[in-house]
Amino acid sequence: MKAFAELLDRLAYTPSRNDKLRLLAEYFAGTTDPDRGFVLTALTDGLFFRLPLRRILSELLQPRVDPVLFDLSRDYVGDTAETIALLWPAQRAAQEPPRLAAIVEALQSAAPADVPNLLANWLDHLDATGRWALLKLVTGALRVGISARLAKTALAEWSGMPLADIEEVWHGLRPPYLELFAWLSGTAPRPDVGAAPVFRPLMLSHQIEDKELQLIDPKDFAAEWKWDGIRVQAAHQGGEKRLFSRTGDDISGSFPDVVEAIPEGVVLDGELLVMRNSEVAPFNDLQQRLNRKSVTGAMLKSHPAHIRLYDMLFEGEEDLRPLPFIARRARLEAWHAANAPARTDISAVIDFASVGELETLWAGARETGIEGLMLKRRDSPYIAGRPKGHWFKWKRAPLTLDAVLMYAQRGSGKRSSYYSDYTFGAWREGESGAPELVPVGKSYFGFTDEELKELDAFVRNHTVDSFGPVRQVEPKLVFEVAFDSVHRSTRHKSGVAMRFPRIHRIRWDKPAEEADRLDTLRAMIVE
Repeated sequence: MKAFAELLDRLAYTPSRNDKLRLLAEYFAGTTDPDRGFVLTALTDGLFFRLPLRRILSELLQPRVDPVLFDLSRDYVGDTAETIALLWPAQRAAQEPPRLAAIVEALQSAAPADVPNLLANWLDHLDATGRWALLKLVTGALRVGISARLAKTALAEWSGMPLADIEEVWHGLRPPYLELFAWLSGTAPRPDVGAAPVFRPLMLSHQIEDKELQLIDPKDFAAEWKWDGIRVQAAHQGGEKRLFSRTGDDISGSFPDVVEAIPEGVVLDGELLVMRNSEVAPFNDLQQRLNRKSVTGAMLKSHPAHIRLYDMLFEGEEDLRPLPFIARRARLEAWHAANAPARTDISAVIDFASVGELETLWAGARETGIEGLMLKRRDSPYIAGRPKGHWFKWKRAPLTLDAVLMYAQRGSGKRSSYYSDYTFGAWREGESGAPELVPVGKSYFGFTDEELKELDAFVRNHTVDSFGPVRQVEPKLVFEVAFDSVHRSTRHKSGVAMRFPRIHRIRWDKPAEEADRLDTLRAMIVE
């Protein structure tokens, strides 16, 4: 447990991606099984204890810590696990701290009534950093800047095994990944995952630059629309069906209607959308179905999912990835015509004779609610990762809006001492006829560390009210907010929802009363 706590603590205060990779690689190399396997599981969101931890921790703290002191401390620290770890009464017992594997195995097998005593005993025999790491582990909220992809990349760097090879066996293995570590350590062969569908690393594109655009030749490249959904991989092999996100997460449970329609013997690449009457619904409709463990019948009916297919990776046992794009495309079209699978269609290839024609198509993309264009070399094999010169994306320029900062909330991890999550609003006419601000979006990135310090100082100096960890500020500061699109939303007071909002500029110079109105944002909606 001590090694895990030290790793988590160092990761939390290490901003550099390369340094995080080094720390993980050193941990995997220097830690024995099954501890390192459980750490890998925690970092890749694989540990779900399904315990009422909020209630358990509250009951444990009540006789030990004054609740008013806890509330005040939690508001200042900004992180529940860190607050409990610091406030928990220190014990001076000589007992050795428990091993990480022992903690995981005990929680997985314990009766619910036994969990509070287990946690209390462990907290008593750990130091503050150990207590913090334990609570992060059991709540599943590590928040140390490590994605599942980064953790797998660290495995590749430590072992020297290609990342694509690791990802191809990943979904056929289970925690604590003993077979995986044995293979990566060189003491066992590559794990045999059988015929079960596993994630095949996706081929990705580069944002095209002007000089590259001018070299595009219609004889060498095919064009497609870039649809506003999420990239997915659909697989039905060995009698099992899976739907994976672009990062390899299994999202089958959120989209059973799409999964059920996948025919046997294929691995397909495409864009997940919500479709109604053959029309692509706004991205906000798709968001209603993302990250759900289960989907109601009403949601399946009101938000029908659909895959717009781009590519075919496997047909039967044949791996099509070495074939050129135009050959894979022909196979996809023939297969689709023969099988006519429900809830799918094929993304059309766009004819163009010159770069000038492409520029005209790109310029009109926003009016049709499309993200932009994809350009793919006709002779390109399907290569995992982001190979140069093969696929290009040409996204439409972002929209912008001048909005007023309304609320701020403390961040987490290394930002827990700063007000770094910002809610901003646009003006509209209030019931009294006077202008009022209504929230239109929230963002926590797009600014530098120095700008964060300035923003935090502004929030503290201009707070007019507090609601728990949230501060309401004087409507004086304007953000230029960039976003990809805007859609109608019944869930938001403003009636709109921004897609991917981020702080583009801080307009210290602009008076708040000159910020944009809600009508300006509504006019950007593409029906």
